[in-house]
Amino acid sequence: MSKEIKSDGSFSRQKALFSIPFGSNPGELPIEKDRYRLIWAKPCPWSHRAVIVRKILGLEDVISLGEVDPIRPDVPRIDWAFSLDKNEVDPVLGMTYLSEIYLSTDPNYEGRSTVPAVVDIKNKKVVHNDYFTLTNYFETVWSPFHKENAPDLYPENLRSEIDALNDKIYSDVNNGVYKCGFSRSQDAYEDAYDTLFERLDELEERLSNQRFLFGDFITDADVRLYVTLARFDVAYYSAFQANKYRLIDYPNLWGYARDLYHTPGFGDTTDFEAIKRHYYTSARLSPDSKKEDIIIPKGPDLSGWDEPAEREYLSKSTEKFLIHGEK
Repeated sequence: MSKEIKSDGSFSRQKALFSIPFGSNPGELPIEKDRYRLIWAKPCPWSHRAVIVRKILGLEDVISLGEVDPIRPDVPRIDWAFSLDKNEVDPVLGMTYLSEIYLSTDPNYEGRSTVPAVVDIKNKKVVHNDYFTLTNYFETVWSPFHKENAPDLYPENLRSEIDALNDKIYSDVNNGVYKCGFSRSQDAYEDAYDTLFERLDELEERLSNQRFLFGDFITDADVRLYVTLARFDVAYYSAFQANKYRLIDYPNLWGYARDLYHTPGFGDTTDFEAIKRHYYTSARLSPDSKKEDIIIPKGPDLSGWDEPAEREYLSKSTEKFLIHGEK
């Protein structure tokens, strides 16, 4: 049994082991252009939110981007492969599998090789893989490299409130769907299921009278919620048995998700096909999981994502795209 399954059958996600903060203080990771490479996978919500923030803030020419195949390689371990690249090797790091980078960093590393992974290009080692804090660093200490008139996704006067909501979103929604999908007991599954939909009900109500989670402007919390909502109907509802309601059954959450989808940085980094292919073929905790003939669902109908959200009336501004601090 995976180390991430507790004795009661519930899922407990492994902790990020490389979490040294970015900054200018002694012992912190230096903020330098062209020093780091962000490795991501299109199906992975944790890395997707880092890519969204990187794009919104204009860090694309500062931190390079490497991508792994959404389908896990057929090897006797849980891994990601650079098989989308020429010769199936990352062109900057010169490696075939993500695990090579983790083992280069720590020869005794035994956890799953996860994305997002920030790799120091100079020594080809993972220096940061803390998916929970990474976007906050992009939003704060990386500000010297933000594009002109970059938005403020993490306004200082709201940080304590954003952090509190992010904790709930992470535990009950972002990770909540995984707790449903990876549970190995009925009780653990039902507890996670009930908590997930209680939280979605609360968020549905919260969004009934405001455009975004903190009012008129997009913040870090919206990025974190979006990546789960974008995967809900195409993957989590059926593959993870989070099937009480679909996203499209929530009028406010569904409109809110489409509103974000049509905002630059969100929809243009969302690949529904890659998401489906991964969750129905590769989402597993053990390399020994049964590999029977797999059918990838043809549905659901995704055309609704192209329909206008028409939530501007909830905002004090008539601007189509609103991000805090953007000019």
